[in-house]
Amino acid sequence: MNAERGEDRSGGSSTGPGLADMEAQKDGKERGPDRVTLKKEIGLLSACTIIIGNIIGSGIFISPKGVLEHSGSVGLALVVWLLGGCIAALGSLCYAELGVTIPKSGGDYSYVTEIFGGLMGFLLLWSAVLIMYPTTLAVIALTFSSYVLQPVFPNCVPPYMATRMLSATCLLLLTWVNCSSVRMATRIQDVFTVGKLMALGLIIIVGLVQICNGNYEALTPQVAFSLDRTPSVGQIALAFLQASFAFSGWNFLNYVTEEVVEPRRNLPRAIYISIPLVTFVYTLTNIAYFSSMSPEELLSSNAVAVTFGEKLLGVFSVIMPISVALSTFGGINGYLFTSSSALPPSSPTSSAPSRFPGHLALTSR
Repeated sequence: MNAERGEDRSGGSSTGPGLADMEAQKDGKERGPDRVTLKKEIGLLSACTIIIGNIIGSGIFISPKGVLEHSGSVGLALVVWLLGGCIAALGSLCYAELGVTIPKSGGDYSYVTEIFGGLMGFLLLWSAVLIMYPTTLAVIALTFSSYVLQPVFPNCVPPYMATRMLSATCLLLLTWVNCSSVRMATRIQDVFTVGKLMALGLIIIVGLVQICNGNYEALTPQVAFSLDRTPSVGQIALAFLQASFAFSGWNFLNYVTEEVVEPRRNLPRAIYISIPLVTFVYTLTNIAYFSSMSPEELLSSNAVAVTFGEKLLGVFSVIMPISVALSTFGGINGYLFTSSSALPPSSPTSSAPSRFPGHLALTSR
């Protein structure tokens, strides 16, 4: 009988998997062989600093010239900045809905893959990895090195090799930080975001002092909306394009959705807090520029904030290029932190090569 029972057991195991085997197979299918669970270390404050830190970069220190040039008047330029913030807010709200509906890291890649399939997601991913991300980081890093070296070479353009070497060093350092620790990267982002807001706060305070002293002629309605020429539709579009560059980065929190604590609650909240705050700060910063500089002075400047500092801060004008450099440094960190999650390791697809980008996304966390 024991032999028969043994035969029954062996027969049962030979005809199909046991209960334990079935549970193991089911669990394996649900998790997948490459399933990776990311640590949820991004709270509401860090989520806000990621959005603010990615938006506030070199744009607000450079773009005011382009917005004013194409809009044709101070008043219309301020309207463009306000509407640019509204457009960024609408886009952010759409992304908040996408982030709640499709709670995956990866941002655009995850949404395109979910909606249009793996091939379209694959094409988007590799165009971003090979073209968009490297070129954007290179531009920001070169801006950073140019402003860092400007006080060292006040009477000439910084040397070509010096700017390239400093840019490469900055990128390597922040890449190492982001590969080492999420917490370290978010702490750096928190600190540099506060630094950016303090730099813009200094500009705003100095501008408000100028307004209190009666220097607001360019902001009066009669002067602000006086047009030497009527801008065409194309010029208005270019003005919005310049403003949109300064607002770019509002969608980057969606690249790390799986690392956000309670994303269904904190993702929309971070957007509701960050975008209006950035729009408010940008508008006040432009008002400060116009209270201290004539439109002609602003249009002749290649770096508005630096010209602003040279005119009003005297010996302390060196603060401005340093502030812009710190702002771009934080922007590089935020861009690296979010773009490294372009391919979420928790959702590999058959269209994307699993080893190379998946490994990068995994090791960067």
